[in-house]
Amino acid sequence: MTESAIHRTIDAVWRIESARLIAGVARLTRDVGVAEDLAQDALVAALKQWPESGVPDNPGAWLMTTAKHRALDLFRRRKMLERKHQEIGRDLEQQQDAAVPELDAALDDHVGDDLLRLVFTACHPVLSTEARVALTLRMLGGLTTDEIARAFLTPEATIAQRIVRAKRTLAEARVPFEVPRGEQFVARLSPVLQVIYLVFNEGYSATAGDDWVRPALCEDALRLGRILAELVPGEPEVHGLVSLMEIQSSRLRARLGPTGEPVLLFEQNRAQWDHLMIRRGLTALARAESFGGSLGPYALQAAIAACHARARTAEETDWKRIAALYDGLAALTPSPVIELNRAVATGMAFGPAEGLALVDQLVDEPALKHYHLLPTVRGDLLFKLSRFDEARAEFLRAAAMTRNVREKTLLLDRAATCGQSAVTPDLDV
Repeated sequence: MTESAIHRTIDAVWRIESARLIAGVARLTRDVGVAEDLAQDALVAALKQWPESGVPDNPGAWLMTTAKHRALDLFRRRKMLERKHQEIGRDLEQQQDAAVPELDAALDDHVGDDLLRLVFTACHPVLSTEARVALTLRMLGGLTTDEIARAFLTPEATIAQRIVRAKRTLAEARVPFEVPRGEQFVARLSPVLQVIYLVFNEGYSATAGDDWVRPALCEDALRLGRILAELVPGEPEVHGLVSLMEIQSSRLRARLGPTGEPVLLFEQNRAQWDHLMIRRGLTALARAESFGGSLGPYALQAAIAACHARARTAEETDWKRIAALYDGLAALTPSPVIELNRAVATGMAFGPAEGLALVDQLVDEPALKHYHLLPTVRGDLLFKLSRFDEARAEFLRAAAMTRNVREKTLLLDRAATCGQSAVTPDLDV
């Protein structure tokens, strides 16, 4: 194997194993920042040794053992945690004497618990939402600082500082490396799901830049969601979020034209939708519903997405069902954005005049003052009511607000074609 091929292999192994590696070492160090440093040390060792010795049969186990050796060295240098020092030393001696299958079994011990601890630590409420997103992508997604910066169109130095501050905050606050229990677990699960949801949404509909979607970011969020669903299978909202992401991801190929231009929902070729992902999404939704009781906000959004997925054509979409689901979502988690989506669904189900009446109630909403989708939706509804000059003005206003190049072009085109053909809003959930 060539050196470049080995480096590609190391990169792939890191993507797969980094979360388990950091989580396993953090169980020993009780500090995610130190754990990541030790994991990175193990990666550096692999980059030095594997081109000469070859890739080991079990690269994940090699990295874990190397990182644990680094942890032992750290404890020795600091002359602290003598009890941990002895425990880790005995553990390493046993691992070194064991056969590879026995080492694999030892490394798998607590891996589920360790990953869950890492998820809850990276998403601790002591951190800002931006810090949680960056740290989660770094620790669990295996993304580099540069990749996170490019994904969110943020300077790399800003992301690096954000991650450093997040790790320092966790250390200074002495946040325990543990999974909360009882009511604390339920309260802490919410920010964990929120982070995954935010990462996915940024990939599904980029807020800025040249690309309308970033599939890789959606894949990272979906992978994190699937891991969480395996770790806490008894939480319906986890399955609801996974369902939502699976169904939304099924449309990614159809959302872009040949040159990367946006393709709106009613214009998409549904044959391009990934029906395997749709089936996975519907299965996850059924799991969320199987717990009984009222659906949570993620499961409700998944149910809305399922209405689109089940429709063979755009015209067969059950908009009355979608409007009813939005009524429930608005009652459960009221927000101006949900109200705007509810207005779109109402307009599709009961006519544009009904939808416009709801949108007009949001015009003076402070939270939507700079939200480009408000004039976008209003422009759609005005167009359908043949109020073309007003519609054109709304599309131009929306184009001036958006920071996404592809979306700006789309809105300017819609403004230019007012009076020629009807346009249906891109309501995916």
